[in-house]
Amino acid sequence: MFDYHIHSRVSFDGHNTGLEMALAAKAAGLREICFTDHIDYDPFATEQIMVFDNDVYAAAYDHLEVPGLAIRRGMEFGLEPDNQAQFRLDAARRDFDFILGSIHFVDGLDVYFEPYWKHKTQYQAEHHFLEQTLACVQAHDGFDVLAHLSFISKSPVNPAKTLLKYEDHRDIIDEILRELVRKDKGLEMNTSGVDRCGGYLPTADVFRRFHELGGRIVTVGSDAHQAHRVGQYTFDACEILKDIFGYVCTFENRKPIFHKL
Repeated sequence: MFDYHIHSRVSFDGHNTGLEMALAAKAAGLREICFTDHIDYDPFATEQIMVFDNDVYAAAYDHLEVPGLAIRRGMEFGLEPDNQAQFRLDAARRDFDFILGSIHFVDGLDVYFEPYWKHKTQYQAEHHFLEQTLACVQAHDGFDVLAHLSFISKSPVNPAKTLLKYEDHRDIIDEILRELVRKDKGLEMNTSGVDRCGGYLPTADVFRRFHELGGRIVTVGSDAHQAHRVGQYTFDACEILKDIFGYVCTFENRKPIFHKL
């Protein structure tokens, strides 16, 4: 199976080396992984610690091999409605196999932390996050797959401690999905919410709707920042996508490969 969202120490918040993460993937029975280290720009930071160093990245991965495990090289770029020029610069750092587009900041605030949630209901916080997501997928063409559409559900300060529900935001989620379909971009089933907020990010009903609207590219990622989380719940996620799509995708040289399940 596959895990296409992994962070080693190359990312500012990673805990293990690339080799340790790869060996954990092999031990978990995975066939292929992709390292997707962070490039995320905090609008208010004086030093951009969330941007990996090219030399560190190359040293970690360029000669990394584990027999029986395919290893791809990617990145996770933090999308903003107006950072297309920065995206192009970072996408040209090297020949990546895969680029995840993600949304972590809204109005200059990281949605994971309390300042973003201040004076907002759960619905307001979620809807504003989705508005930013829509603006980003409309503005950007260069990413391959949209990561964790309901990332905001993982926030420990979410007052309701529940997953973002498709039915609560049907219209705007449909707009996001239609834009992904129009641009032939993929959607990630991120497994990191299963033991943190009770489910996949986003939930299976969003993938069913994506399929109905003509979406064809789907990936699975654990979003692991520690070796013991590599591949976590990815086999179960593949079973869900098998029922909906019949396959899951990997990437090589920015091109999707469809694996029948």
